[in-house]
Amino acid sequence: MINKISKRALAVVFTASLLSACSSAPEQQEIERVPNKSAQALYEDARETLDSGLYARAIELLTAIDSRYPFGPFSKQVQMDLVYAHYQTGNTEQALATIDRFIRLNPNHKDLDYMYYMRGLVNIKADKNAFQEYFGVDRADRDAKRTRVAYKDLSTLVNNYPDSKYAPEAKRRLAWLLNRMARNELKVAQYYYEREAYLAAANRGKYVVEHFSQSSYLEPALEMMVKSYEKLGLPDMAEHAQQTLEANKRER
Repeated sequence: MINKISKRALAVVFTASLLSACSSAPEQQEIERVPNKSAQALYEDARETLDSGLYARAIELLTAIDSRYPFGPFSKQVQMDLVYAHYQTGNTEQALATIDRFIRLNPNHKDLDYMYYMRGLVNIKADKNAFQEYFGVDRADRDAKRTRVAYKDLSTLVNNYPDSKYAPEAKRRLAWLLNRMARNELKVAQYYYEREAYLAAANRGKYVVEHFSQSSYLEPALEMMVKSYEKLGLPDMAEHAQQTLEANKRER
C-alpha cells in the first residue's frame, strides 16, 4: 500500500515537473535568442535592428536590456525605443503601459514631450479599425473615447512644451482630431434627428458650437440646431441659431 502511494506521488511530481518545463520552454528559448553581451553592445544591436524596421526582433533585444540592466545607462532610452517599436507593431496596450510607467517614474525627464507625443499617436492608432477604414466604412458614429484621450495627450504636449520639435506636428494632428470629434457629435445628432428626438439632436449641435467652434463642422452644427428647433416649435431659438449661422458665413 505504501509502495503504491509512493509511486503515485512520484508520478504526480514528475508530471508537474514536465508541465513546468514545457510551459517555461518558450521563455527559455526567447532568453537564448538574445546573446550574452554588455548593455552597450546589446543596445547597438537593438538600434540597428530598430532602424532596419525589424520591430519584433528589436522588442526582444530591448526587452532583454530592460530586464538585464534596469538601472543601466541606456535604461531610459530603451523604454522610449520600446514605445516606438510597440507602436509600429500595433501593440498599443503595451506601448501605453510603457509610456505611463515612464511618465510616472520620470516626471521631470527632458524627453517627456516625446512621450506625450507618442501617447497621442498610440491612442490615435488604438482608435482605428484597419478593416473598416480600408473598405471606406464611416466610423464617425462610434465612441470617440480614444480620440478624446489622444486630443488631451497632444494638448498637454503643446501647452506644456510649446518649443518642442514635436509641437508643430501635434498642432496639425489636434486640428484633425478636433474635426473628428465634431463630426462624431454631428453623426449622433443626425441619428437622433432621423428618429425624431429633436431636443437631443439640437443639444448635440449646440455642443459642437460650444466646444468645437474651431472645427470645420460649425456651420453644419448650427444648421442642425435650426431645423431641430423648428421641429420642436421653438421659432425664437431657431431664429437665433439661423442668425448665428448667417453671421458666421459672412465672416468667412
